[in-house]
Amino acid sequence: MGKKFDLKTYLVTNRDNKTEQEFFNIIEQSILGGVSIIQLREKATNSKEFYDIAIKLKKLCDEYNIPLIINDRLDIAIAVNANGVHVGDEDIPGNIVRNIIGYDKILGISASNIDDAVVAEENCADYIGVGAVFPTKSKDTNNEISIEQLKNIVESVNIPVVAIGGINEYNISLLKNTGIKGVAVISAIMGSDNPKKTSENLRNNF
Repeated sequence: MGKKFDLKTYLVTNRDNKTEQEFFNIIEQSILGGVSIIQLREKATNSKEFYDIAIKLKKLCDEYNIPLIINDRLDIAIAVNANGVHVGDEDIPGNIVRNIIGYDKILGISASNIDDAVVAEENCADYIGVGAVFPTKSKDTNNEISIEQLKNIVESVNIPVVAIGGINEYNISLLKNTGIKGVAVISAIMGSDNPKKTSENLRNNF
């Protein structure tokens, strides 16, 4: 697939209280609704289960030509030949990850301020995830970034920025003039009764 990727509608997964069938159905419907890139995020599972889910999700993503990014777990990303990895400040440093995965894979790095964003770019990130921009239950730390701070971070780097945290089809329009290249959503899609329609609305409203 190379390094061409669309960050506009970025789904970060959450399997809480879902059967495997429900989980994959939500993801497939979201792709049909316009989700352009998917990050598999598994904070509370063992390596074997993470690997099994990742293998199945990679197959689904390949069917639709959608990049699969693995959150945190470099080993899982390599094992399933994912399209990339996303790391945060408590994970392996981005420059080390880049040396391991090479330059054909996508590397995303989280940042919550300008200094972190600049370091992420220096560490050869392809994009930066910034948040939380709105209140959210999905992230362990709930340090919100103001719209103004988000704009400042975007202006401080030359690589794409994706906003994350509490974004839904109703508040997404507040991010229109920030310069971001996309929005990462979790609950808005994973908890939706109609993930296809929600994904369409998110993409259209952005």
